Amino acid sequence: MAYCKNCGAQIDNNAPSCPFCGTAQNAPATNGTDNGGIGWGLLGCCIPIVGLVLFLVWKDTKPKTAKAAGIGALVAVILGVIYYILMFIIGIGYASMI
Repeated sequence: MAYCKNCGAQIDNNAPSCPFCGTAQNAPATNGTDNGGIGWGLLGCCIPIVGLVLFLVWKDTKPKTAKAAGIGALVAVILGVIYYILMFIIGIGYASMI
């Protein structure tokens, strides 16, 4: 048996929350590791929509990996916006020269 980390009551080992005070207990261990690998960030950067979906799916179970995929997607979107702004400025400059 385990003890609640808030009230100290004896609870079941696998209880997600204390039945007495309602405090959430440690989540059960997930299979696999959550190392936030650079590969997920790179995938998110190459295909931003995949990075966003992976972030939303993994944000509770694998926070480090979700963060890597989300940051990759965010970087890709920011670079895309900067690219379009630069092309707009260059286009206006070229049009004014004609």
